[in-house]
Amino acid sequence: MKKVAFYTLGCKLNFSETSTIGRMLEAQGYERVEFNQRPDIFIINTCSVTDNADKKCRKIVREAQKINPDGYVAVLGCYAQLKPQEIATIPGVDAVLGAAEKFRLHELIDTFEKAPTGQARVFNSNIETVIDYHASYSLNDRTRTFLKVQDGCDYPCSYCTIPLARGKSRSDTVANVVRAAHEIAWRGRSAAAVKEIVLTGVNIGDFGLVDEFGLATRKCESFLDLIQALDEVEGIERFRISSIEPNLLTDEIITFVAQSKRFVPHFHVPLQSEPTRCWP
Repeated sequence: MKKVAFYTLGCKLNFSETSTIGRMLEAQGYERVEFNQRPDIFIINTCSVTDNADKKCRKIVREAQKINPDGYVAVLGCYAQLKPQEIATIPGVDAVLGAAEKFRLHELIDTFEKAPTGQARVFNSNIETVIDYHASYSLNDRTRTFLKVQDGCDYPCSYCTIPLARGKSRSDTVANVVRAAHEIAWRGRSAAAVKEIVLTGVNIGDFGLVDEFGLATRKCESFLDLIQALDEVEGIERFRISSIEPNLLTDEIITFVAQSKRFVPHFHVPLQSEPTRCWP
């Protein structure tokens, strides 16, 4: 049985995806171990919001080589989507998987062989073709779980690379997210109890956008519909909202969260005597 280890850089969204990809590999018979336990395969899930994240990726590759010089090193995630050829030249890297390909890791991993220096295999699609949504959530992260509900971004901010790294805004359905929340609650009974679910994504206020035939389409679901449905899920003490833009917070969302006993907001809820405003 081959051993595989993961190292995750960046945001809660990356942690949710790493955990899901790890469970996929475990289902194929791979043994998941800690990074320092001399695994056969090292998987590095990267971030590229800052230059420091890129430098950290290089540092982790060097650490992997020290732990097991014969270990296979695969780099995936945002940095891998933005600069695949740059990563391929890093000594010790054997494979690079972009935004679409990282969720095909369980299909590709059996073909991995240690590459000669400078000949890393690159699996990378144009970001315009990255339209599929992949549900994810983390497990065994103490008593908190990161539940992915949305991915990508349609905001063309000049300072941000996320749209180029993750593609268009797209999301899950209310039914699928509620089903995942029930599964998290059920799994928590057999291990360390999960007390809190953090709803995560690039911009979860965009929940309800799905991609059909290359076009963003809003279904008859909204973020308000999602949190109202999750509030009915038993077995979870708290839900936390993260990664939401202020302009997508409606009065209805603010009112619901203020009245809910289980939702913990990351924004200020004004007093009735104050003018309506909010901060993330």
